[in-house]
Amino acid sequence: MLNQLEKIERRFQELEEQIAMPEVATDPKQLLKVAQERSSIEDIVLKYREYKTTVRSLEETRAMLGISLDEDMTALVKQEIADLQAKQGTLLEELKLALLPKDENDKRDIIVEIRAGTGGDEAALFAADLFRMYSRYAQSKSWDVDIISASESGGTGGFKEIIFEVKGKGAFSRFKYERGVHRVQRVPVTEASGRIHTSTATVAVLPEAEEVEVTIDPDDLRIDIFHSGGAGGQNVNKVATAVRITHLPTGMVVTCQDERSQLKNRNKAMAVLRARLLDTERRKAEEKIISERRSQVGTGERAEKIRTYNFPQDRLTDHRIGLTLHNLPRILEGELDQLVDSLATEEQARQLQEQLV
Repeated sequence: MLNQLEKIERRFQELEEQIAMPEVATDPKQLLKVAQERSSIEDIVLKYREYKTTVRSLEETRAMLGISLDEDMTALVKQEIADLQAKQGTLLEELKLALLPKDENDKRDIIVEIRAGTGGDEAALFAADLFRMYSRYAQSKSWDVDIISASESGGTGGFKEIIFEVKGKGAFSRFKYERGVHRVQRVPVTEASGRIHTSTATVAVLPEAEEVEVTIDPDDLRIDIFHSGGAGGQNVNKVATAVRITHLPTGMVVTCQDERSQLKNRNKAMAVLRARLLDTERRKAEEKIISERRSQVGTGERAEKIRTYNFPQDRLTDHRIGLTLHNLPRILEGELDQLVDSLATEEQARQLQEQLV
């Protein structure tokens, strides 16, 4: 393990030297590539350097036992040795975890897409609940949330679909566990007989792509400008600001109409398109040539679920790790850390086990 850490530290030094080279500094693609690789190993290099400092301090402190010391000083030295040994052990465990394979997207901003699945208006209301939950969670991390597009479901306050952006370091690392079908079991407010309904919503989480990472030929785009609908003030329907972008080679369509500015709507739509195209390229590289929607969120049928929110029993169950939590109101207010931490820990344990095999 230490040999591997030495190699990583040497690579870190090489990358720092490359960033200072004029030929790299003036090439946006190359600079982004080098900077991202450097950033991806910076934390582990700093921790390894802390480990090496601790080891040197431990050796120096142990050497003090070889000289003549009074009883009190000997006791202090032994206590210092014990503290340094404990720190060394802790750092070793942390380094083991740090060496586990990393998702290159963990530090990226994200685009989240929530769609109502099975269940009609109740599914749309559940989609709105999930959006509120994720918004509150992002706010608790001091991350910015910006709606890209939203399709409301009548006058219920729910969403047929809502797409939004979350900007903040580590956003993908926390949100990536939300991808899939979410199921809710509760009595709808419109249900007079008190019968429990089951509805679903699907969640997709895409790491946001940098412009230099995805090359899009302008000739491959059809861009339509139209009048946006819904609320937004008197100017909304007077000026055509809504943008629909169709990527002709793939058939991907992105619409954005939440901003009053046509340019802002276009930029947001392009950000979504880049994220989807980057995700598709990555899946092809992994030889998983399937639809991004199908692979990430399934069809929205009740049987395909990662998590159930059971309101009558005040219970949340994550079916991937068999975790059950209570106090749904607090969870839906964005208190997701316990859930996300459990999923991350399970993933780390699985990776450690694979390394031992």
